Amino acid sequence: MVRPEVERFGEADTDSVFDLAGINDPLAEIPDDLVVDAGKVFSDTRIFDVLDALDRELVALDVVKRRVREVASLLLIDRLRRTLNLESQQPTLHMSFTGNPGTGKTTVAMKMGQILWKLGFVRKGHIVVASRDDLVGQYVGHTAPKTREVLKRAMGGVLFIDEAYNMYRLDNERDYGQETVEMLLQVMENERQDLVVIMAGYKDKMERFFGDVPGISSRIAHHLDFPDYSLDELMAIARLMLATQRYRFGQDAEQAFREYMELRKSQPNFANGRSVRNALERLRMRQAIRLFEAANRGRKLTKGDLVTIEADDILQSRVFEGGVFDN
Repeated sequence: MVRPEVERFGEADTDSVFDLAGINDPLAEIPDDLVVDAGKVFSDTRIFDVLDALDRELVALDVVKRRVREVASLLLIDRLRRTLNLESQQPTLHMSFTGNPGTGKTTVAMKMGQILWKLGFVRKGHIVVASRDDLVGQYVGHTAPKTREVLKRAMGGVLFIDEAYNMYRLDNERDYGQETVEMLLQVMENERQDLVVIMAGYKDKMERFFGDVPGISSRIAHHLDFPDYSLDELMAIARLMLATQRYRFGQDAEQAFREYMELRKSQPNFANGRSVRNALERLRMRQAIRLFEAANRGRKLTKGDLVTIEADDILQSRVFEGGVFDN
């Protein structure tokens, strides 16, 4: 694992060492028993609304949620300190999200943007999602304008770079991604008070990226690893998605879907929650075809018909036919 770069006291340049001689202690001017109205700050920012929504919208991922709350705690306390004019250095908030597809990285990034905005660490709190295609050009002079435009749109919010390691291909000396990385490093340092960068991707590739590109690791303060979902968690996600869309499993349908997911997990291109969502979209299509044909034969449809996914809607999947990938 690539360790973040650390600068320790005594190893820095002499001109960066603080000289405390002759500086008055600012803490002496503020009584220690001065009460801070934390409740008002919590109420004004409504930060717990975001955290509660994260709990509702994301199944499991307890470790990730705990890390998000830790970051939120740091920012809340920093805001309380500001109410007493206790100056502190702007915390470095750039992050790395690692994990397989469909584990909730983009969802958490959106919530993080809301947290940062509510606590006053970014001006807007919006999220701009970008990949190599958005940042890197295909010919000389094309990369800088593309990167600059993405950074401009992201200012005041969060820039989420998916599969960040694709920005720069070390095996190609003529790769234009180096220009993007250099611009990004500069902005991450000089504009960190107005932009939070979240880099995401597979864990092993992200670690190699941090090790191969000098300066990236030292600018990332928070690393969140998103584990794959278990079968039980995938089923909980499916029930939540169905309930949100006003559907439900019929008799034997939930067991059929569990068997489907168990098979699908072992196939190529499995994407956790995203694969659950895609599977449910196909189930809705099969249900719609089944009900359309029934109505065309003169059958009266009921509310129960319209909201129920039957086992047969699931068992028609090609996944049950020799394990063929169900597109």
